[in-house]
Amino acid sequence: MVERKHHAVAIPTFVCSEPFQAGETVTLGEDEAHHIRVLRLEVGQTVRLLDGRGTRGQGVLVRLAKRHAAVRVESAATSEPPPSVHLMLPIADRDRMLWLAEKATELAATSWRPVMWKRSKSVSPRGEGPTFQQKAQARMAGALEQSRGAWLPAVYPDATLERAIAAAPEGPRLVLDRAGEPIGDLIAGAIGMAKEHGAGRLRPLTLAIGPEGGIEDSEMELLKAAGFRAVSLVHTNLRFETAAVAALAVVRSALAALPGTIRGSLEEREEMAEREEKAEREDKTKREVTHELEESQDG
Repeated sequence: MVERKHHAVAIPTFVCSEPFQAGETVTLGEDEAHHIRVLRLEVGQTVRLLDGRGTRGQGVLVRLAKRHAAVRVESAATSEPPPSVHLMLPIADRDRMLWLAEKATELAATSWRPVMWKRSKSVSPRGEGPTFQQKAQARMAGALEQSRGAWLPAVYPDATLERAIAAAPEGPRLVLDRAGEPIGDLIAGAIGMAKEHGAGRLRPLTLAIGPEGGIEDSEMELLKAAGFRAVSLVHTNLRFETAAVAALAVVRSALAALPGTIRGSLEEREEMAEREEKAEREDKTKREVTHELEESQDG
């Protein structure tokens, strides 16, 4: 007699754009409603929910319309974020950026900040602007559902290198460069120090990935002046999306070895939002000053 193994039926998972808690009824948008119809789910079936901000829940589908669906939440629990790893990526080929948006989500990148490097300007078609950002966020939501993570990357607008540096959090800052020191050695040393400490909050780490063709010398000088250390993965040239995925995997693998007492921080995410607002104000002031100078020169 052959013994058959019984596999639990997977419960469909959907990302909810609003926070939720047990006892509430939440609304899912048009994309999620379409996905529900594709899966041929019916009212009364159980679904899982994610809000992308650490909360996982389970509920029952109570309404399905063409442009939305409603779920009654029966249980919800919030998890703390993993140690923060912020990604500065190049504005580059849009299809490859969309692929990276999925993989960065699967590897629990804390944030996603596209940077207009000097060599980004020669790429066409580029992944940039609000419409592209919405597409990237949709890919991230799909990746979160598939990976059953709890946290979506915080998505920031396209930025100049100067703006990206100004908004980067205080903590270890790494830039991928084939001539840099091996990333494994640097990460191993940092993890060893964290293990000795044994508990508390790990400082956020920022990974900067340059464009294909490389980072210009003047850009590297800006990064190093801001405390970025050059690190290498291999001694060959990598496509930007390969480099980003490999670096995120190396860092996340090392962080997974930390004691459970060392965690990320919700407060750090709030601080990032404040830094972003401050950088935006500074940018606005610079634009206004530049505009006034140009007007005075024209006059």
